[in-house]
Amino acid sequence: MEGHNLTAVTEFILLGITNRPELKAPLFGLFLIIYVTSLVGNLGMIILTSVDPRLRTPMYFFLKHLAVTDLGYSTAVGPKMLVNFVVERNTISYYSCAAQLACFLLFIGSELFILSAMSYDRYVAICSPLLYMAIMSRRICWALVAIPYLYCMFLSLLIIIEIFSLPFCGDTINHFYCDCVPLISLLCSDTREVEFIIMIFAAFDLVSSLLMVLVSYLLILWAILRMKSAEGRRKALSTCGSHLTVVTVFYGTLIFMYVQPQASHSIDTDKLSSIFYTLVIPMLNPLIYSLRNRDVKCALRGTWEKLCSVFS
Repeated sequence: MEGHNLTAVTEFILLGITNRPELKAPLFGLFLIIYVTSLVGNLGMIILTSVDPRLRTPMYFFLKHLAVTDLGYSTAVGPKMLVNFVVERNTISYYSCAAQLACFLLFIGSELFILSAMSYDRYVAICSPLLYMAIMSRRICWALVAIPYLYCMFLSLLIIIEIFSLPFCGDTINHFYCDCVPLISLLCSDTREVEFIIMIFAAFDLVSSLLMVLVSYLLILWAILRMKSAEGRRKALSTCGSHLTVVTVFYGTLIFMYVQPQASHSIDTDKLSSIFYTLVIPMLNPLIYSLRNRDVKCALRGTWEKLCSVFS
């Protein structure tokens, strides 16, 4: 079966976002700006949180890994999508398709759990401020990011093996990247097992990480309501503002995509949602944190002044 699969399909054709030639040039320009902004913003956040001593707290440790995951899955999808706007035949090799899907699943899954770890971090910071550094020790912080990376690596490999060990009857993917649903629709054999595995793990990942976020924020809200000082309430809310915005946008997009009624479900809606969470959200996240966070703005200003003094 594997031999037949490898000889029958050596590459896939990606239909992309649109089949209208007049839209390809403006869409290429738009998505190039979005991807470059995302690349610069997330790389900048990774560098800034690594070199600035003011950004060495657990909160910025998680923010750095959020930028890593944003950069990971946007880079898995973005460059290939941009190339497909300017080439005549939009193709991706068999193994490149498998690698693209594996990287995408690894980073998008890791982001779910890193966002939930960040909500727990905010809960500890607001509800137990005196014990914050003791509870959120370096070892705990590394465990909260390493476990999701390892789990999502195992999960992405499992799904890749399940899909790519089966024979394909077609080579045309009605999407702009290799995603599970359009790939499964091309399989010749019974797909119930792989669909069940994907459904179970997707539901577990989404529900467990979202539950962690909701519980953390309910406890934060309860702690804020018990505060007697208006200034204390304002400060507590301001520390959660950026993360809450990111969580709302990210989970809102995923829930819209996967929980919409079957009657209103279409491939065009899937593509639009996929564009939003693969390219737009990774661009927005560093902007949200840099515009709403005083420490990041101060660190950015300080780094810029140092660079100016070096080159002046």
